[in-house]
Amino acid sequence: MVYLFFGLSLFSCVDHTPDEPFTILTTTGMLRDAVENIVKEDARVVSLMGPGIDPHTYQTTQKDVQQLMHAHIIFYNGLDLEGKMNNLLKEMAKARKVYAASDALNKTQLLCDGSIGVDPHIWFDVKLWKQVIGFISQKLQAAKPESAAYYQNNTLTYMEVLEQLHQSVVAQIQSIPKKQRVLITAHDAFGYFGKAYDIEVVGLQGISTASECGLKDIRRIVKLIIERNIKAVFFETSVSDKSMRAVVEGCARYSHKVRVGGYLYSDALGAPNTLEVTYCGMVSANAKTIVNALS
Repeated sequence: MVYLFFGLSLFSCVDHTPDEPFTILTTTGMLRDAVENIVKEDARVVSLMGPGIDPHTYQTTQKDVQQLMHAHIIFYNGLDLEGKMNNLLKEMAKARKVYAASDALNKTQLLCDGSIGVDPHIWFDVKLWKQVIGFISQKLQAAKPESAAYYQNNTLTYMEVLEQLHQSVVAQIQSIPKKQRVLITAHDAFGYFGKAYDIEVVGLQGISTASECGLKDIRRIVKLIIERNIKAVFFETSVSDKSMRAVVEGCARYSHKVRVGGYLYSDALGAPNTLEVTYCGMVSANAKTIVNALS
């Protein structure tokens, strides 16, 4: 970790040359996609975390520090999503243009459990994500005034796309019979999704994958599945499926068959050259997977 603090001392000393491309750095793929929809080809956008990367347990590398040092502006999720990077990013914000996307929301909009803290998975409510997009756009317009009008036009266009996405997800989830609307996943990442789209959400682990789940947690989920005759459980693309497989096996021991409904994108987008590499593609894919498994 020494190089991190050494790099931190240099953050306020980086000079950008006039011919250097305006560079925006994001921590997650969701934020990368948000920024790209605002700036289009007008800036260079870099994301530290690619497909399948779990931000809760992400380890900062020396290459990351170099990229952070040379970015003109930085966006991270906040609410402790980035785990071990949080302190570094907060320190950087004292000297650089570094913003937590979650600052777009007020405390009443956040989901909070007194025992586990604030849920950072705000992107799963498309309405909340629209507020985040507006917040990011304002910061970018201020950082690059000569492109402000262009960024604003792109933002308004993207907001319309997001509103259509929200309405589509509402309709899809409502098509599942109310009694069958129970979403069981590897960790508690879908709380905002559940609240926004009226589906009960149960996570095997807590809101962070850094926490461990034990035999007691597995037994709790197995009991719930059997008592309520739940049809399917879901794996996540950025979380090990070991514990959820133990749940499926646990149900089988009680002669109750529960199937795997598929993989959901939780803390990371999909691979390059797929629809799920975009935020809209990811949300749409998740909704389709959930509906197909639970209807």
